[in-house]
Amino acid sequence: MVLDRLGSSLKETLAKITGATYIDEKLVNELVKDIQRALLQSDVNVKLVFDLTKRIKERAMKEKAPTGIAQKEHLVKIVYEELVSFLGEEEKKIDVNSKKPFNIMLVGLFGNGKTTTSGKLANYFKKRGMKVGMISLDVWRPAAFEQLRQLGKQLDVSVFGDPKEKSPDKIYNKFKKELSQFDVVIIDTAGRDALSDELIVELNLIHKTVAADEVLLVIGADVGQAAEKQAQTFHDVCGVNGVIITKLDGTAKGGGALSACAVTGAKVKFIGLGEKIDDFEVFDPEGFVGRLLGMGDLKALLEKAREAISEEDAEDLGKRLLKGEFNLIDLYEQMRAMKKMGSIKKLIELIPGLGSLKLPKEALDVQESRLKIWKHIMDSCTRKELEDPDMIDHQRIERISTGSGTNPKDVRELLKQYRMGKKMVKMMKGSSSPDMDKMMKKMGRMKGMKGMPFGKMPGLGNMGDMSKLMKKD
Repeated sequence: MVLDRLGSSLKETLAKITGATYIDEKLVNELVKDIQRALLQSDVNVKLVFDLTKRIKERAMKEKAPTGIAQKEHLVKIVYEELVSFLGEEEKKIDVNSKKPFNIMLVGLFGNGKTTTSGKLANYFKKRGMKVGMISLDVWRPAAFEQLRQLGKQLDVSVFGDPKEKSPDKIYNKFKKELSQFDVVIIDTAGRDALSDELIVELNLIHKTVAADEVLLVIGADVGQAAEKQAQTFHDVCGVNGVIITKLDGTAKGGGALSACAVTGAKVKFIGLGEKIDDFEVFDPEGFVGRLLGMGDLKALLEKAREAISEEDAEDLGKRLLKGEFNLIDLYEQMRAMKKMGSIKKLIELIPGLGSLKLPKEALDVQESRLKIWKHIMDSCTRKELEDPDMIDHQRIERISTGSGTNPKDVRELLKQYRMGKKMVKMMKGSSSPDMDKMMKKMGRMKGMKGMPFGKMPGLGNMGDMSKLMKKD
């Protein structure tokens, strides 16, 4: 989970609001203290914390909820809106189509993950149909070029560099003609333990040589409030356009880095959420706060879905489901798409309502391992069995379990999952948008979710519009 401790603290605070009989000054004061404690523990600047909570308290005591919305739901909305405003508005996306090649230069100190981030950024643009190249201009760290080369091999992205050359501008000029064939060029530069005069001179030389269209500062979330000084200094010396914050999955200090960058004007453009190459996404304050508060991030979920399944496959599957058709091949494709989208734990964070549930880690781990077992089982089925799972009898179960090295019980569990999926598909057959709206409202009344303001969730609008949004995307 992103900023796990901060998210847990804020969810507990909201639970007090949604569980309260009525809203009074005592509850608001308690809420403000809880938010202050949570943000300070996440290393957010003290002055910023008190300014934020002052605004929340003032709005909570003065504003009345609109007609049709309970005061406690309005209070949740106030907390949400103020946290989003606190982190800053969504930064304008990088327009890599404005010229060719579009040069993106990464800068930062040692240990913040510039080279790994170069690979993640290359992967991000490659998935969006761009021809991407990477070049290593880090002449200080001996293994820098080899690390970038290995990432390029993994992604099937061209990597350029010369570990024997000690002048970064000469390395770039050597490969300049070849780099002109790419849509996007990611430039990995050297760092130092501190922003020294030597590093400043080197970065200015590289910037002038490559004519960078975008200069992104890579900062580790573990630097906390020191991010403010780093962001400002790098911005002053080499015109940083934006910030990428890494290691947000493994530190309690990430709140400091996020807020510090927001107030300096060096807006956060991307965030790194793990070690895997896909643990990387555009920073969206609304979605980020939604995840922290357990409200989900529908925009990020749909983005991951687009990356995992092509538009043609999605349309084909949609047509089949609307006809009430469903078999093990469909289930297999869904599982494969889910695997591409990330772990179950991370997906649950993105689904509105589910992020607020305290699902035990053990249960999520069981689901992950079960998906692997089911994949082995389906690989041992014949094409006919996959297309018509109802034909799988006791003898076939024994044969499939032996062939896949699994237990017959596992095969029966998979078939049970298939039947449940088929039943759901039949219920959805020919569903109109109003029917889908009813289903979403029923979800909002499910046990464990009734505390969440599903009707009009901040930042997501009315849940009844979800089916329209999904069709649109």
